[in-house]
Amino acid sequence: MASFASSSTFSPICTFFSQPKLNLYCNSSSSSYKPTFNSSKSSFFQNGFSLLTAKSFGSSLKSKNMANTIYARAATEKTIYDFTVKDIDGKDVPLSTFKGKVLLIVNVASRCGLTTSNYTELSSVYEKYKNQGLEILAFPCNQFGAQEPGSNPEIKQFACTRFKAEFPIFDKVDVNGPNTAPVYQFLKSSAGGFLGDLVKWNFEKFLVDKNGKVVERYPPTTSPLQIEKDIQKLLAA
Repeated sequence: MASFASSSTFSPICTFFSQPKLNLYCNSSSSSYKPTFNSSKSSFFQNGFSLLTAKSFGSSLKSKNMANTIYARAATEKTIYDFTVKDIDGKDVPLSTFKGKVLLIVNVASRCGLTTSNYTELSSVYEKYKNQGLEILAFPCNQFGAQEPGSNPEIKQFACTRFKAEFPIFDKVDVNGPNTAPVYQFLKSSAGGFLGDLVKWNFEKFLVDKNGKVVERYPPTTSPLQIEKDIQKLLAA
């Protein structure tokens, strides 16, 4: 496979695609605690101690909230362009390559009940909007029902031969748990979902604007065609 020629021109993987493409393209009620004391002088402890405890707890909570705010602010100050990932062939790809484009980021799987409909619609949406500035970034993941068990070459062959997917496909990653890929840590911290930070299943989707900021998150059951209007708005912005 050809190496990067520029920030926007790459060679296709699948031979049936003739146009120059990225080499990563292919050519899922709180309880209260009241201390008790045996001493007759317990009125101070019962009141003063509780008051001090409450103040201390409030101060601690305020500090914790402030730390969380600072952490959240630091996370939101980042953009998708701060990350480098590996493509399906193991080559480093700085996501700054996609500056100025609208990105739809999806965790994909080959053996899921959502596979056929999502790959088909993703290919359709990509074909329709790729020349207007849309990129679809697919990250294989085997964390949901072990439905992406294949090797990277097998995943690439599947996407190329069965769906003729032209959009970039990357290295298999974890999207939840202790080994979550940094780019997914960023995506989840930028757009909390119904289950908090957890990606719920294959084909969850994140929409990123031209400035590299996450603007929307969609559950796995939201089809790519249902996102089309949101993509159009960002492309026109």
